[in-house]
Amino acid sequence: MAKGPRDRVPFRRRRENRTNYRVRKALLKSDLPRAIVRKTNRHIRIQVANFHLKGDEIVASAYSGTLTSYGWQGNLDNNPAAYLTGLIAGKRCLEAGIEEVILDIGRHVPTKGSVVFAAMKGLLDAGVKIPHDDAVVPDEERIAGKHLSESIQAKFAEIRDKLQEGGEEASDNG
Repeated sequence: MAKGPRDRVPFRRRRENRTNYRVRKALLKSDLPRAIVRKTNRHIRIQVANFHLKGDEIVASAYSGTLTSYGWQGNLDNNPAAYLTGLIAGKRCLEAGIEEVILDIGRHVPTKGSVVFAAMKGLLDAGVKIPHDDAVVPDEERIAGKHLSESIQAKFAEIRDKLQEGGEEASDNG
């Protein structure tokens, strides 16, 4: 914190360790919409935003809590749920006319095979172009939930097939 009259206090969001302004500036200079992926303790949230001086404009978004309307009964913060949320966000992104984005994972540590990269894989499989390195994407077995129960694996395959066929709206029987 400031100790004298000439000391400069960092921006509040930097002090709270919420925003890295150097990375944000680099993302904004790309002139591509940002695919903002955020992981909480229980959910995954993906938003596609365009930058405006008055504030970011959210063009498309998806929330892992909506997977329950598809019949998903597993956790909403693991790799399969992140992938399915990415598929939903990708479909909505294409409907809004956005075909290429840049990934914004915020202050999350970019670990190989992490949940944020599973969400990126869902966006990629939906048809959205994202500059990336294939080395960070989780294995297909991890995305498909081979480490989870067979009922979760079956439900994952069912929902994935439904979303990839083009049916984005959830059924009410879940």
